[in-house]
Amino acid sequence: MTVEGTQASNNGYAGDVTVQEAWSMLESEPGAVLIDVRTNAEWNFVGLPDLSRLNKKTHTVSWVQFPDMSPNPHFIDGVKTAQATPDAPVLFLCRSGVRSIAAAIAATNAGFSKSYNILGGFEGDLNESRHRGTVSGWKVENLDWVQG
Repeated sequence: MTVEGTQASNNGYAGDVTVQEAWSMLESEPGAVLIDVRTNAEWNFVGLPDLSRLNKKTHTVSWVQFPDMSPNPHFIDGVKTAQATPDAPVLFLCRSGVRSIAAAIAATNAGFSKSYNILGGFEGDLNESRHRGTVSGWKVENLDWVQG
């Protein structure tokens, strides 16, 4: 593994990385891609990672479909569109790092051997008041992002 992530091969994917490790991998590995697996409502109203400083784009492929949250039957097709090279890194991001684990496992099972889950996701864990965006995640780490 190229970053200091947690090895998770026994869980069915390449591992977990922090948002800072994900940014470093995207910066240092030309073939690495970021796939945001949240829903279109989340992308539009909460925001998206902005990779323009790295001359890359955030790929959006929902793990589930809004509004009924049913599984996206075209998820792997979307991954293949975003990452044409099965042995190049694919970093999966969701709200808090739960859907992205399932996405990383599915991508690994589809032949993407370097599928990573980004810990904390875009908004992070809940704080003591049950609010997101103050404890962990992409936004808390002040990584580049844009409002939908």
